[in-house]
Amino acid sequence: MHTVALAVTDGTPLYELAAACEVFGADRDLAATWYTFTVCGDRDAAVGGWLRAGPQRGLDALAEADTVIVPSCRDAAEPPPPTLVAAVRAAHAAGARVASLCTGAFVLAEAGLLDGRRATTHWAHTDLMRERYPAVRVDPDVLYVDEGDVLTSAGKAAGMDLCLHLIRRDHGTAVANALARTLVVPPHRPGGQAQYIPAAVAHGRDPVLAGVLAWAQERLDQPTTVSDLARRAGMSPRNLIRHFTAITGQSPLRWLHHQRVRQAQELLETTDLSVEQVAARTGMGTATTLRRHFSQQVGVPPEAYRRTFRARA
Repeated sequence: MHTVALAVTDGTPLYELAAACEVFGADRDLAATWYTFTVCGDRDAAVGGWLRAGPQRGLDALAEADTVIVPSCRDAAEPPPPTLVAAVRAAHAAGARVASLCTGAFVLAEAGLLDGRRATTHWAHTDLMRERYPAVRVDPDVLYVDEGDVLTSAGKAAGMDLCLHLIRRDHGTAVANALARTLVVPPHRPGGQAQYIPAAVAHGRDPVLAGVLAWAQERLDQPTTVSDLARRAGMSPRNLIRHFTAITGQSPLRWLHHQRVRQAQELLETTDLSVEQVAARTGMGTATTLRRHFSQQVGVPPEAYRRTFRARA
């Protein structure tokens, strides 16, 4: 029997913990053998801030598991509990497959399991992860990353995507699909978490760029060059590029391109404009150009994005 251990510490959020319990801990008549599931952690740990977890075993038992699931941290801004980090590191050294849900990736990074590897976490915390763990190759756009013996997922519901991926790896597509139908969730979601990230704030903190960014965003439907931006900022094009990149982390044209895609997202969500009209409103020119760049940045084509978010609205 494949043993799955869920790591719980005081303050663990409830959602990801419940998702792992439902997938691996419930008795399933879907395969010849399912999982032996155990909860390991601090005694009387408060889950979600109010529910007492009552773990079956201590964190040291993680080293006996075949798969270890690490749910979200209580607060990604705080260092993960040293006892949890040590237990996860020991479990991986003993041969366990380790998977994190949402900000649980910070535990894996603190344990050194993500050094030199590609990983993800909730989009709101990817910048913090890059800053705190520069050896980790953070991918902010995907729903989950499979590095073999170490896996990470994006925020909240993406934890379920990763759990179903593990079922698919262990038992095959048919079993994963059957479980998804039972849970009434999609067996595989298209795209990544880029489609769920809210539009970037256009007005930077830098006083030189604040007016330039606002001016550029107000005329996204019109051609805009680096020279145009430089004149607006009162700089030479070379100085603008250097200053812009230092402040925003990207070149002026790349920022402008991202803003056009963000505006397209907003129009697809809030209007009935055709894809051709959205392309014109955002300076993309043609629907073909919009589809290409939108799919590259968001992970799904404009039509699929509209179906998802207009239906939700």
